[in-house]
Amino acid sequence: MSVKKKLENREGIERLFFELASESRLSILRELQSENLKMQEIARRLDVTATEAFRQLERLSAALLVQRQPDGTFAIAEYGKLVLQLASSLDFVSKRRDYFSTHDVMRLPFQFVNRLGELSQAKLVMDTVENLNNGERAFMDAEQYGWGIAEGTIPINMIPIMNERILKGLKLKMLIPENLHSASVSPTATAKNMETRGLPDLPAIVVLTEKEGGICFRQVGGRVDYAGFFGKDPIFHNWVRDLFLYYWDKGKRI
Repeated sequence: MSVKKKLENREGIERLFFELASESRLSILRELQSENLKMQEIARRLDVTATEAFRQLERLSAALLVQRQPDGTFAIAEYGKLVLQLASSLDFVSKRRDYFSTHDVMRLPFQFVNRLGELSQAKLVMDTVENLNNGERAFMDAEQYGWGIAEGTIPINMIPIMNERILKGLKLKMLIPENLHSASVSPTATAKNMETRGLPDLPAIVVLTEKEGGICFRQVGGRVDYAGFFGKDPIFHNWVRDLFLYYWDKGKRI
């Protein structure tokens, strides 16, 4: 790529970041996500003068983020919709920057990093004991399936609970470090509803049932502190499910 082309590309992303750095312009894009609006209505909603609203709309139009319609209203452009969708992940990680500065999500495949904004409706729990209790409760409440990525053994107090659930039809899938022996992690109940697979490197701790999910990323350096995200939001649930199945498909049956 030529130096000129590199400079053109950098100017493009720098200009986009500059446009998005304005809270007023971001607010206009978000308002236009749901409906087309006239300039006067935009000014009213943002509590700014008509002159200021006009100035911001001119900038957004020049950046191809919004379009003026024949009826005089403004609409978010297709490019603007795409930018807002991609910006949701940046918005999320910036709000949780203290967590992401100490936890390593770059172990994940890029398609999951690019979708981090889908975690935004989950609750961030920093307390280790609370998150461990959340995981145990989730498995106790599960009726259809319980999937997990664990760094070690299932706690002894959980074995009777898991046995009971499996015998009642709960389908259990556990993904563990490859060097652990299955006997040290498996409940003793019938194996027909229980499957364990191993991988040499697991980037996070996961608990997932048909009702809720949770994920705790490893700290920078590889340790696990069980601080992470937990919730029932469908979009978050689907993200955790997709991640689990990605690694499950790569696992070696134990």
